[in-house]
Amino acid sequence: MAYIEFTEGSYAGQRRDLTSESITIGRNPEANILLEDLSASTNHAELRFHEGQWWVLDLGSANGTELNQEPIESAALNSGDIVTIGLTSFIFQEQIPSESTAATPTPAPAEAAMGTNQSELALVEKMKVLTERIRAEVGKVIVGQKDVLDQILMCILANGHALLIGLPGMAKTLTVKTISEVLNLNFKRVQFTPDLMPGDIIGTDVLETNKSTGEKEFRFIKGPIFCNLLLADEINRTPPKTQAALLEAMQEKMVTAGNTSYKLAEPFFVLATQNPVEQEGTYPLPEAQLDRFMFNIWVDYPLPEEEEEILRATTAGVRVQPQPVLTQEDVLQLQAVVRKVPVSDHVIKYVTKLVGATRPGNPDAPQLTKTYVSTGAGPRAGQCLILAAKATAILEGRLHVSCADIRRAAPPVLRHRIMTNFAADSEGLSTLDIVKKLLAEVKEPDADAYPATKPATGKTAIKLNQKK
Repeated sequence: MAYIEFTEGSYAGQRRDLTSESITIGRNPEANILLEDLSASTNHAELRFHEGQWWVLDLGSANGTELNQEPIESAALNSGDIVTIGLTSFIFQEQIPSESTAATPTPAPAEAAMGTNQSELALVEKMKVLTERIRAEVGKVIVGQKDVLDQILMCILANGHALLIGLPGMAKTLTVKTISEVLNLNFKRVQFTPDLMPGDIIGTDVLETNKSTGEKEFRFIKGPIFCNLLLADEINRTPPKTQAALLEAMQEKMVTAGNTSYKLAEPFFVLATQNPVEQEGTYPLPEAQLDRFMFNIWVDYPLPEEEEEILRATTAGVRVQPQPVLTQEDVLQLQAVVRKVPVSDHVIKYVTKLVGATRPGNPDAPQLTKTYVSTGAGPRAGQCLILAAKATAILEGRLHVSCADIRRAAPPVLRHRIMTNFAADSEGLSTLDIVKKLLAEVKEPDADAYPATKPATGKTAIKLNQKK
């Protein structure tokens, strides 16, 4: 039997079994699910069982019905889909048949598709609650900056690295340190300066005398890079030779000193900060190294009410200590699960189309790209988009990826992988402006994008008679 689990609204935390073939939702006193929400219509939406599958239908409501953050009129439901009606949200789930009703025991569909075990599935199911707890614990120290926190968490789960850009005094260092405490990760900070050497980061060999034999021998002293979460503060303050010392660690998760390679502990995550205003005496990161950062995260000014809270909390002399929510083992397990989350051909085609639209040499690229872009994103951008979307799904306790997840990850993934030309600079268009315009212009693949020989399921062609 299918059921819905409410996550937002007055029914949050409650579960409702779908025992009839039609469930009406709205402010109508006769509705099966009565909403006391003025943003919901009297007869807002309906859940209907049609030809072996559950559907959600919008009944001509004033504010519309959303499925996975996309407005819909009618759509088929799959396990894990999130339906939003006004201030109310719920997750649709189909129960797995018990062993007593099946001829032979079969794995759950999600488990069969992902190859996950029961402990991994259980961790994913409770991640929506754990994500809220992480936000709450970080919120004890950091006011606002929800998008920054979510993007850092997405990077960590996707096993990537991030470049954090913001003006001084925006609590970048404190944010990273707080996240490391909440995730129970070993945190180290390196202040990059013009005289910093590679050995100051990865470590160095020192010559010493062996007390037992009296012979001279080299001993490697590990640098601060041997940690779980490394904050490379003001990375553009140091010369390219030292910047390059991070490349091997970021890509291979190991460092080499002399003729010996040393494996880094897992998980390992580099978060580098950069001041966007001060450019004198800096060494801009080369494009190859920029591309190795999965996300380019922008830390903006807080809202006025958030700034009032910051001033009130930080001048009182009391610092709240956040409590750990996850362990290192949990983070490693979630990183493994992210790779197993299935992605539909529809999402992959959309990512390919979106990344291709950033390349001015692509004949299918929009005129916007050909006018304002000199260099587009490479294949790594598509990989990062899909991994970030998978991490988003896991953070929300879902086992499926939608195009909405891709659009959410696009700005931090693409903003540092697109190079604008003089025309864009003269008109004051940033790479973020280009990405936003592309997201509005590039549509999801339609039926023409799929081979004509592929048998149709008929689900998307069903026309349901909606009740008004």
